[in-house]
Parts: sequence; C-alpha cells; structure tokens
Amino acid sequence: MNRINRITAILTQLQSKRIVTAQTIADRFEISLRTVYRDIKSLQEAGVPIGSENGVGYFIVDGYRLPPIMFTEDEANALITAEKLVLQKNEKSLSKNYQEALLKIKAVLRNQQKEKIELLESRISADNKYTINPKSDYLAKIQTAITDFFQLHITYNSIYKNEITKRNVKPLALYFTENDWILIGFCMLRNGIREFRLDKIEQLQLTQEKFEHFKDFDLSKYFDEQH
Repeated sequence: MNRINRITAILTQLQSKRIVTAQTIADRFEISLRTVYRDIKSLQEAGVPIGSENGVGYFIVDGYRLPPIMFTEDEANALITAEKLVLQKNEKSLSKNYQEALLKIKAVLRNQQKEKIELLESRISADNKYTINPKSDYLAKIQTAITDFFQLHITYNSIYKNEITKRNVKPLALYFTENDWILIGFCMLRNGIREFRLDKIEQLQLTQEKFEHFKDFDLSKYFDEQH
C-alpha cells in the first residue's frame, strides 16, 4: 500500500471509532510508531481536525465528517456475500437493518460497480434448504439495551423446565451458536448471570431503567470461565 492510500485508510479508521491508539494503527498497517506520527501530522496539516489524549490515542473532533466513501470491488463483494449469510440467521430485525444499511452503501458505488454487484447477487446463494422462518425479532432492541445500559423486561419460555416466567434482565452480551442467538444477562429473578435463547423470548420490553453494574463486563473472560 502506498503512502497516500495508507493515510486515507488511517483517516477512515479514525472515523470508525471514538478513539484509536497509535499502536493499533501501526499493527494494522505493519508500520512503525514514528511513521504513524508522521502520517497523523500530515492529516492535521491537511486540515483534518485530529485531537489526541496523552497515553490514550487519537480521535476525530466531533462535527467533522468524511465525504461518501468509495468502496473497492472486493469490499463491495464481501458485503454482498455477508448479506446472504445474515439473511439465514433467523433474526428479522438483524436482516431488516442490514439490508437498509446495504442499500445506503450501494448508493455510493460507481455505476460499473453496481452492475457487477447485481450480477454477483444473482450468482451467490447460502444454502437455505433447511432454514426455517426467522424465529426472533428482538435482536435490534437488545443491541440498544446493551449499548445504552437499559434493563429488559422479558417473558421467557424456559428450555429445560418448560415453564414461562417474567423476568427483569440486565443485558450484557450476545453471541450466535449453531442456529440461535443467545443473550447473556444478569437475571434479577435468579440473582445471577444467565443465558437466554432469543427464540424462547415470547415478549420483550425495552425499559427506561438504567443499570450501572457490569459496565466492565468482558465477554472473552466470560467464555474462558465457562470452560
């Protein structure tokens, strides 16, 4: 990658997160920290408002926006392929939101790219021979609850006890296994962290009640402790 392309990619990376460390940039592009500092300085001299926090990293000042990004053909193809997989995951809100986002992405493609994308869409299929109708429509609300630290009120049909209970849950994380989305949350009813299959949630309400605990929840550590 030449320097111009790398600097452009660094700008995109800074735009994608609230704050990015110099080491993260260096690792991604396999360059030295000194080169990172030089590239950041070049962006600042070009008028890009990049701020920094000592010992933390770089950030784009609020209010600055990049013009529409032009995707490469390989990047656009990857998104189209991913769409086929998303549509198989038995979650209506995920499928709907992904398709809406993809429409916006397609809008910034060049005409030649659009023609190729249409061709690729007609030539790629994820095997859905055994896929049943989507079983859940709660993923989007749960994602919002996780990022905003809102409690959930759910009506849950237990897998093992065949009983229906109403619970208040502090949502902590999500993961996908086999053919089901799983919510990890602190269950107020059981006074402990529990896992809930989304297809077993019969009703879900996003409350306005905030929670402070578990803001430092570590999903990787949680998985390690389960083994």
